[in-house]
Formats: sequence, structure tokens, C-alpha cells
Amino acid sequence: MADVKAKKRKETHRNFLLWTVVLGLVFGMLELGMPLEQLGQTSRDKILQKKVSGDIVLVGIDDRAVRDVGVWPWPRSQQAKLLSSIDRQGADRIFVDVHYAGPTTPAEDQALVDTLAKIDNVVIGSFSSRTDGEDWHEVIWPQRMFSEVAEVGSLTAIYDYRSQPKSLPYAVEFDGKRMDGFSSLMAKYEGPIGKTYQIDYSFSPYSIPYVSAADLMAGRKIDMLAGKTVVVGADSEQIGDRYMLPGYKRMGGVYAQILGAETLKIGPRLELGWIGPFILAVAALLLALRLRNQWVRPLLLMGTGGAIIAVPIATEMFRIGLDIVPALFVLAMGLARTMWMRWKQRGLINELTGLPNLVALRRDKSGHDLPMIAARIHNFAEIASTLDADGEGRLVEQIAGRLGVGRREQGTLYQGDEGIFVWFADKQVAIGNHLEALHALFRSAVTADAKNFDVDISFGVEVGSGRSLSNRLGSALVAADEAHDEGIKWKYFDPSRHEDTTWRLSLLSELDKAIDNGEVTLAYQPKLDLKTNKIIGAEALARWTHPDKGPISPTEFISAAETHDRIGKLTEYVLDQAIAAAANFCSGNDDFSVAVNLSARILTDRSLPRRIFAKLQTHGVAPQQLVLELTETAALEGTGADLELLAELRQMGVNISIDDYGTGLSTLEYLKKVPASELKIDQSFVRGMRDNRSDLIMVQSTIALAHSLDRKVVAEGVEDRESLDQLKSMACDIAQGFIVGRPMGEHELLRRLRQEKRTKVA
Repeated sequence: MADVKAKKRKETHRNFLLWTVVLGLVFGMLELGMPLEQLGQTSRDKILQKKVSGDIVLVGIDDRAVRDVGVWPWPRSQQAKLLSSIDRQGADRIFVDVHYAGPTTPAEDQALVDTLAKIDNVVIGSFSSRTDGEDWHEVIWPQRMFSEVAEVGSLTAIYDYRSQPKSLPYAVEFDGKRMDGFSSLMAKYEGPIGKTYQIDYSFSPYSIPYVSAADLMAGRKIDMLAGKTVVVGADSEQIGDRYMLPGYKRMGGVYAQILGAETLKIGPRLELGWIGPFILAVAALLLALRLRNQWVRPLLLMGTGGAIIAVPIATEMFRIGLDIVPALFVLAMGLARTMWMRWKQRGLINELTGLPNLVALRRDKSGHDLPMIAARIHNFAEIASTLDADGEGRLVEQIAGRLGVGRREQGTLYQGDEGIFVWFADKQVAIGNHLEALHALFRSAVTADAKNFDVDISFGVEVGSGRSLSNRLGSALVAADEAHDEGIKWKYFDPSRHEDTTWRLSLLSELDKAIDNGEVTLAYQPKLDLKTNKIIGAEALARWTHPDKGPISPTEFISAAETHDRIGKLTEYVLDQAIAAAANFCSGNDDFSVAVNLSARILTDRSLPRRIFAKLQTHGVAPQQLVLELTETAALEGTGADLELLAELRQMGVNISIDDYGTGLSTLEYLKKVPASELKIDQSFVRGMRDNRSDLIMVQSTIALAHSLDRKVVAEGVEDRESLDQLKSMACDIAQGFIVGRPMGEHELLRRLRQEKRTKVA
């Protein structure tokens, strides 16, 4: 069985890995993570921010220039004056980021032509667009009169989805001729035609040497221009041609060209793309899936993610660029699945020892038809009381190690409280020989914290009866206890011997007669609305006093009725009596309701809703005044048909309550499926919340969860004023317990309701 589970686990991991890789490849190839990629790049640029070389100076046609010289575009004679001024200041080369696509007046155009002809180091711009991969097509070309006397460079830029300049071409081809980009000409860098490179925005645009065109037009001497590459471009909101630069504010498009040139001066980044980090992420996920330790797995994935985020910062210092979002997508998928699996298994593992607990055992459907073996350490509590938590963990490790000898292929070992260990045995195993050998191993003492302890152990076997795992476990433990009492090592559970006892045989027939004779009565325990401080309901509890044996524990006769499928008659009787009493309780009090416990076995009876509806009509009780309580543990073992029947009752108006909440470890999926209007917190948590932090957290989280699902919360077992006040402060809806009222007869509860009504009227 262990091999089957391991094979299934490997197959699940393999399928998950395959789908994650496929989705990650699609994610990367379609560039679905580009927004995140660019956000990460901007963050790295900020971390690695540096100043430009200072070899390129920007002459900005800014707001001051527009104010002093005139509205842009200036007459071309004025532009010629600006270029002449720059040339006189000793500029090495002049780049003009200005459109010269159309003519103005002949005199103005000629003035600019004459100036360009005199200055032999001027580059003017053309604009082009990109289509169909690597092909570039010119769409805006300078007037021929200007291109004949000045060099032409391409001002084209590639923009991202946010219309931010992302990359620049090294050069484009037009009419079979090469045209270098502005940035390539500024940096004197010759790159391939049609290829682009990413602008390095770790260069701060604020560090670019800057001169206002207004100063040059006024004839001022600017020393910083001598021997430098000078770029003339718009830098004013009035003119336009402004873009958001990644990580910075809106700035003139000329800044992107200058930063591109600075990028080429130190060499463009080698873009290695996303495949390398992606392979690393897949390898980390594969390793994580092979780890059995549930705590190490997320640490490995998060550590790999942190490394993948940090590595590009280091590689970009060496001009190597990496894309990491597809890799992070793979790791996020793995981490999400790991955390989901841990959440799913929450409450299935003994936190002290790491062994699966008995809740996990009840969910192990593969063991239904296999023999169940229970080992009980009878002096476990006595031994554990002398050890701290770590020592108890080591004690359990040694016990589990001995129980695992010769049991490798016989499944998981489950641990319960107080020294209970359970597993399923293979049908082919010679159980007697196996348990004799195991018992012999415990003849030698177990060591923990340098102390030797003699372990008193016995084994019980339940061979498989088709009953629920909970019942089978109880039977195996009974057999283990009987073996210990009889001084033997192990014993099979013998159901026939128990069924042969007089009381066990007579119990059900006695119960049937008691129901027919009206000897089974109902007690009603009131429920208090914590907001209004008003009794708003009661739970009907079956009570049986046998003529000879006296009061019989409800647990005993209800359990027997459920075990032998005789619960139907008792449930029908309780429903009749409770609904009849509800007619009296609810008279003049529409908010009052009566709760009746419902066995999970009854949920197979498709006629139940019809019969309940008939009873409600007979007694004149509204459906919403009846609450059917279904224990959480029983409901967890239900089927789809059970849920359909509950939904039918809910649609009819009857309220459904999940009783003993917290003992069965419901999943959110379960809570969404069961059409309950109410959760009842098990009394063990309510009684322990004042002294035990974990119980308090359980109560608080249950209240918050229920309210988020639009359901009320009932706290059972409220026995003192302090607990009642604490529940009020946590916004619990309803309280039930001795502080509110002990179970009482119908007439006594009616007197209390009338007295409460008279008190409120007074």
C-alpha cells in the first residue's frame, strides 16, 4: 500500500511539474509578464543608478527659451543663429532633434541651409516606423535642401505598452542605404542594421549637462560646450515631444536619445532573456517536489526566488541582462501548491512528532478493507509527564521506529493521544507472527533524555467489518485494552462476543419499548442571544430512565442505535415531540427555534423532508423555527446525496446547524457545500479558551469565518460569567451552557419564557 501511495504521489508531482513547465513556457513566450519585468528593471535601474559621462551636452528649447525668443517653432533663421552660436562655442559635433520635413519661406529656409553648409559637423533627424519584424520604413524625411548639406540620423525609438521609450535601433535601412541612429552617431558606435538595444535607464537623466537655448540666443558664452557633443532638442510642455521615462518624470524625447548614446559608450547589455532563470526555477521546483520535508520545500522555493531576483542586479553590473518573471511564475506556482497542500493537511499532523494523527486516519479511505492494528502504550501518559516536549518527541520517534520494523510495506503509521498508534496491515501479512515480533522489541527499555523507560504495550486488531473507520478504531482499541487486561500481547476484536452480552442485545429492544411507552423524554437546554440577552431557542435532548438500570447515558443508547441502523425510530420520536413543544415555545415568539440532533445515517432517507414538513404543518410551526443539528465529524463522511437532502431541507426553510465544529477539521470547500445557517463551536474549545491560547484562537477564528460566510455562531459549554462576557466581546451570536440554563422539561422552560416576557414588559 505504501508503494501505491508513493507511486501516486510521484505521478501527481510529475503531472504538476509538467503543467507548470508548459504554462511557464507559454507565459514566457507570450511575454505575459512584461509589465512585471519592466517594473523589476526599473527597480534595478534605481539601485544601480549612476551619472552620465558628461561628454554629451543638451541644449534645451525650454520654457525660458520660448518666453525669451518666441513661440516654437522659431523662424529657421533663428534656429540657424542658435546653431551658429553653438559652433562658435567650440562644439565638436551638433545633433538637432528638430523636424525639417516641410518648407517655410524661401528666405528662412535658405538661412538655415547656409548655416548648415558652413558647419560641417551637424546631424539632423529623420523618423521611421517598424513593421514586419526587422524591416524599417522611413515615413518622415528632412527636406532635400537640408539633407544635402547635413548628415541625417534616425530618431526612431521603440516604445513599450505604456508608450515609454524602451529601446533604440543601431541603424535602419532606407532605399538600400544605411542610416545610423542618433544615439549610435553620438556614441560613434556601429551596430547591425535593423537590430535594437535597450536603453540603460540606470543612467540618471538629471546628470546630463544642460544649457538653456535662451542663454545661447542671448549671446552668452558657455564654456561647457567646447569639445563636446551638443544635442539640441525640445524640453518644454508647450512644445510637446515629451514621454514618461521609466522610473522618472515626463521628459523630452531627446533625453532617451542621449541616454541611448551613454548606453552605447559603455557597451549595450548582453540580453540573455528568460530561459536561464527559467531552467533554474524548474530545477528548484523539481528538487522541492522530491523533498519529503514540508517545511524545507517552501524555504527552497523562496530562497531560489530571492536568488533569481538578486542575480540580475549583479549581472547588470557586468552589462548582462536577464528576464526573470517566467522563472518567478514557476516558483510562485510551486510555492502556491506547497502552501495549499500544507493548509489542506493542517490539523492532520501531530505538531510535536510530525506523524499523521487520527483525523488523517479517518480520511484514509484506502484502508477500509484492510486489517487495522492499534497499539496502545498503557503507561504513555506517566512516561510523558516526566519529559519536556522535545523529550516526548524523541520518545515517540523510538516507539515509531520499533513499530516500523518489518512494516515498511504496510502503510502509514498514525499517532493518537495518550500513546495510541494505528496502521493498516496488508491482507497477506501473518498478523500473529508480526505482532509477536513487535511485542518482543519492546522488552528492552526505551531511552529518552538519558532515562530508560519500560513500555507497557498491547495490540488490538480489527480485521475489517465495513463499518466507519472511527468505529473500527474504537473496536481495535477495545481489543488492545482487553489484551492488556487479560495479560496477553495482542487480541482480535470479536464483535460477536460483545453482541452476545445480555444488555447489548436487549438495549435496542428496550429502547424501542421505551419509545412506544413514552418513557423517552426530552429535555430542553435554552440558548441565549448575546446581543439582546434574550432566550431565543433551545436544543432538544433525549433522556431515558430505565426502570431497572436507572438513567441511561444518551451516548450509550444513541451510539447503539446508530451502530445498528436503528436510529430512525428514535429520530422520528424526538422530531415529533420537539416540534409539538415548539408550537408552545414559539406561540407569540416568532424568533424562537427548537434544535434537534440529526444522525448522518438519516440523511439517506429521501422521504425525510416530506415527513418533517408534514409534522411542521400538523403543529403549526414555521420551518425556520426548526433547526437540525448535524455533527461535523459525521457530515465530513457524507456523500453528494446527503448534501442534496440537506439542500432540500434548507430550501424548505428549515435551518441547518453544524454541531461540534472544530473536532472534524472542516475545509472551506466543505463549509461552502453544506447549506448551514449556523456553526456550533465544540464545548471543549469554549471551556478551554480562557486558559489555552490555541482554544481562544480557534473560537475567534471560527466566529470570524462564520460571519464572513453569513452564518451565525453558537458557543456550547458556556459555564461561567467570564466566558459569557468574553464571547460577547468576540461578537459571538448565541451561547448555550449551564450559565444560560441546564437542560429542563418543557413546562419549566415555558415558565422561564413567560417570566422573561413579563420582566421585559414591566
